[in-house]
Parts: sequence; C-alpha cells; structure tokens
Amino acid sequence: MAKAIRFHATGGPEVLRLEDVEVGAPGPGEARVRHAAIAVNFIDVYVRTGRYPAALPSGLGSDAVGVVEAVGPGVTEVEVGQRVGYLLGPQGAYADVRVMPAAVLIPLPDGIADTVAATLMMKGMTAQYLFRQVYPLKGGETILYHAAAGGVGLIACQWARALGVTMIGTVSSDEKAALARANGCTHTIVYTRENVAARVREITDGRGVPVVYDSVGRDTLQASLDSLAVRGTLVSNGTSSGPVVIDTMQLAAKGSLWVTRPAMVHYAAPRSHMLAMAEELFDLVRAGKIVSDPRQSFPLAEAAEAHRALEARATSGATVLLP
Repeated sequence: MAKAIRFHATGGPEVLRLEDVEVGAPGPGEARVRHAAIAVNFIDVYVRTGRYPAALPSGLGSDAVGVVEAVGPGVTEVEVGQRVGYLLGPQGAYADVRVMPAAVLIPLPDGIADTVAATLMMKGMTAQYLFRQVYPLKGGETILYHAAAGGVGLIACQWARALGVTMIGTVSSDEKAALARANGCTHTIVYTRENVAARVREITDGRGVPVVYDSVGRDTLQASLDSLAVRGTLVSNGTSSGPVVIDTMQLAAKGSLWVTRPAMVHYAAPRSHMLAMAEELFDLVRAGKIVSDPRQSFPLAEAAEAHRALEARATSGATVLLP
C-alpha cells in the first residue's frame, strides 16, 4: 500500500490525514512515479480550505519529482528509471507513489538534486511565465514584486538579476529583506513599517513602475495600484491574503491601468511549450544564475505542520515534503 495525504472535509491543517491508498499499474498514456521530494505551495492551502474547489475526499499537492517505476501502453514521453518532475495534472502529489498522465511529466537533467528540482517545478516555472510571458521583461525595467522572500520570490530575485532588471521587493521583516537582497533584489520594502507605494515613488523618482507582480491579493491591492506608472500593468498572480475585487473606475483614475490574472495551465500548454519553459529554467540553474535549495523540509506525515508554518508566514523560500 502507498501512503498519501488526503482530506475528507475542507478546513484548517488538521483536516489533513496520512492514509493508505491503492496504486495500481499505469493505464494507457500513464506512468507510475515514486516520489523523492514533494513541493508545498500556497495554492495547496487554497485547495485544502475550499477556496479552490475539489471533489471530496481528495488528495493534495500539484508538483513533485521522482523516478518512473512503470509506464502504460502507448507512453513515449518518458521511460522506466527516468527522473521526472511535474506541476500539472490532478491533485495528489502529497504521496510516496502515484500514477500520472505521462504527458505532464518533465524529464529532469543530471546535476540537479531531487530536493532542488522539487523547488523548481511550480515555483521556478511560475517565475518563468511571469517574467518571460505574462509581462515579458527584456532588461532595464524597474519592477515591484510582492513577497520577495517567498518560494517563488527568491527565484524571481535571481531571475531579475540575471535579466538586468531592477527589482523592488516587499517583505515582512529585516531578516527577509536581507535574504531577498542576497538573492538579487535591488531594493527591499519592509511593508510592516514602510508605506509601499510611497517608497516605490521615491525609488523611481515619482514615476512608478511599469509592472507589479502581486501574489498577496487583497492586502496589497491598493499599494500595487498606487505604485504603477501610467498605463502600467498589475499581474495579480495569487491571493494569499484574500480575493481581489477591483473597481474598474480606479483603473482609469490611476492612469489607465491594466490588470491580468494569469493561470499556469494557460501558459504551460501544449507539452512542447512546457518543455521549452523548463529548459530555459534549467539552463539558468546549471549556469549558476539560479540557486534554489529548500529552506524547510518536513516528513510527508507532517504535512499539516508544513501548512501551519506556511500560513503563519514562518517560512522563507521553498518548503518540501520528504516521503
């Protein structure tokens, strides 16, 4: 029997249970993957609490890395013994082994450890599509990025540095500010004691920034809008503090602003596109321009504790579960 974290009702971390599950042979177009490391993302909290609906009872988790144990009929994308990762597909990554659609599996290059790769699947690919597709950065821009010391944030800091982008990052403490700067963030704003929009205007000589990447949501919405230059773009890529409601009249009044709410699934398809995204990311890692080790790890059985730490903002960088 395999072990998996499941929940039978939405709620707090206490609803997560470690259960025995049957994992059979892969069917046509499928592969069975034995996990080596599993990523913990804030989107997992949304699913657990019901903000993102799931049919109950449900597994949890969207991305992990491991080794292909078996493949079903017709599978050509991967082979037995190959190291792979994934970030798309059904919920259920919080498990020691599972069956997955082979089409979403990404072969991993040599030289990137399993725990490192687990921090890159969703978080690194998120940085890729935010910076290279949603609002493509070419170098020379000054941007505002919220939660700069988070799992995606630390990768974003390094990616911005590699592109020659001046990144202004918001953080909750001086410790996290130092961590963000060490990873390439040019300016940090400790939002617990500083006015974000006022500091952005000060740094940009009153102009504001052309783009804000905001994964926080409700608590940072006004600061994000007030930090934008005329015809600037708000990329609302998360709602960790609560959902965002925007009055479109504000967008006109604040400078004919643009707002987009991107989703990974629309940027990482078809498969050839997903593989190209991963190749760009892995190239930066192998070149030493992005370093992404997990800063916290928990046993799979302690997934609830990982969620408590994440929601309490007691983590920095990436968190992984180890089967």
